Amino acid sequence: MHLRAEALILAVRQHGENGAIVRALTAAHGLQAGYVRGGRSRRIRPILQPANLVLGEWRARTDDQLAGLTLELIRSRAPLYAEPLPAAALEWVTALTATALPEAQPYPRVHGALSGVIGAIEAAPAARGWAVALARFELLVLAELGYGLESDDLPDILRTGGEADWADILAALRVTGLSLEADILTDRRHDTLAARARLIERLKRAVA
Repeated sequence: MHLRAEALILAVRQHGENGAIVRALTAAHGLQAGYVRGGRSRRIRPILQPANLVLGEWRARTDDQLAGLTLELIRSRAPLYAEPLPAAALEWVTALTATALPEAQPYPRVHGALSGVIGAIEAAPAARGWAVALARFELLVLAELGYGLESDDLPDILRTGGEADWADILAALRVTGLSLEADILTDRRHDTLAARARLIERLKRAVA
């Protein structure tokens, strides 16, 4: 197995004394896991920030073996983690994607939408500039995994787009959040739901 592709870092778990198991999303090959030797070192650890765009190279002797992974940083999102709201949003969208998607199955629409949400978080001067995109990303994940919501059940900003005030945005996030919790983020997904709860609480405080 040999794969070389651009990818978005989604999740990182320490492994052993120095290594890390990294899960990253590629456009054509879906979610891919790999072992990064020295992943806890000062040199490599900044590359493994969730939401970073990297060039990854996965190598394994068999398809059943966890691939060794080497990475080159293309774009760092580390500066966004200095701000509470962007940090919470990045933590949530990467955790959701890592938790919800099965490995090695391509979801190009999810990849494109995730790239778009991260780009919006990066570019927008305030949360209102990316919060609608985040709600639409949640809706897309549900649809791609077979849990699409009926159009009549959706707030206008999810059905027709356009401008929205904070009441509309929070209402949309309530709708998608209930479905995510009921259909995808069940039982063992407590940590992922906690990331979303932190984000929603920070959004509410920001607009209070």
